[in-house]
Amino acid sequence: MKKLFLLLLLILPIFSLAQEQPKEETFKARVIEIIAQEEIVDEMGSINQQNLKLQGLEGNFKNKEITFEGIGNFQVVSTQIYEEGDKVIVSYSQNVEGNDVFFVLDYDRTNPILWLSIIFVLSVLVIGRWKGFRSLLGLVISFFVILKFIIPQILNGANPVLISVVGGIIILVFAIYLTQGINKKAHIANAALIISLFFTALLSVWFTSLSRLSGYSGEGTEFLLNMSQGSINLQGLLLAGIIIGTLGVLDDVIVSQVSTVEQLKKANPELSNRQIYIRSLKVGIDHITSMINTLFFAYAGASLPLLILFTQSDTIGLNLSQAMNNEIIATEVVRTLLGSIGIIFSIPIANYLASYFLKVKRE
Repeated sequence: MKKLFLLLLLILPIFSLAQEQPKEETFKARVIEIIAQEEIVDEMGSINQQNLKLQGLEGNFKNKEITFEGIGNFQVVSTQIYEEGDKVIVSYSQNVEGNDVFFVLDYDRTNPILWLSIIFVLSVLVIGRWKGFRSLLGLVISFFVILKFIIPQILNGANPVLISVVGGIIILVFAIYLTQGINKKAHIANAALIISLFFTALLSVWFTSLSRLSGYSGEGTEFLLNMSQGSINLQGLLLAGIIIGTLGVLDDVIVSQVSTVEQLKKANPELSNRQIYIRSLKVGIDHITSMINTLFFAYAGASLPLLILFTQSDTIGLNLSQAMNNEIIATEVVRTLLGSIGIIFSIPIANYLASYFLKVKRE
């Protein structure tokens, strides 16, 4: 009996702890009432704040009504004005007195993103059919390699550049063989991709070192340092981002150039390898001129706030040279130029390999 009593004393605290509500939780909720709304004006400008009544949609707060006290003496960088029926993301915690504290983080955007993803997949399957399906399979493999190989290895302290190059090669090899099949054309495309990827990596290491870019100017660097306790090489992470960022465009450019060479050889088998190279390179030059605009607008769209800061450098007391030497701006400029140079040089590499080593049968 005494042993049974002691056993109960050990089990009951564990059981009671298991039944306790977690101290922190993030969950989805729906706005069911706007309790109050005020416009707060101070030296920083005007800001709208709200008190909301919410209904939990999941987790420990499912179907429970909670209150968000959003009107107070605090400001946040991004403020949203919510309406009844909006789905939101809510953070729950307890303060030092043990009271429940709820904070609305942002809108719940799951459904629009899900529907957009479904439309994307259906578009690829309807237009691309079997090749479209294989490209989607390659996309899944790419995500898997990035999430399960590249990121974990970097977090474990491995060299980000080496890991990104190896991961990039795995991604591109799978993507090309899935979409093009296992044939001589795919072999040559992969060889051109690997050479171009190593060229881009070496160029990135060299000019990142010359530019003295530390990698500390990126978003979330402080959080990464705290999370990894300083084990992540941020400069290497910057280089890894440059390499991964060029993968998709490299795939597009190189496969297009190899296909151009293949069609030229089929159309006129009498052309010499040198003539094929020269003609295909002319197509590649047209590709380069259009790709420059594509790359510029892609990077400009992603870095629009930095471009605004760059154009307004005079108004904040900086000249053009000082603005360019700011690490945040310099990082984006170097990233854009390195990726573009790697892609440009991939075209003659792919054309040369395809012109001299791709054999096609006369139709």
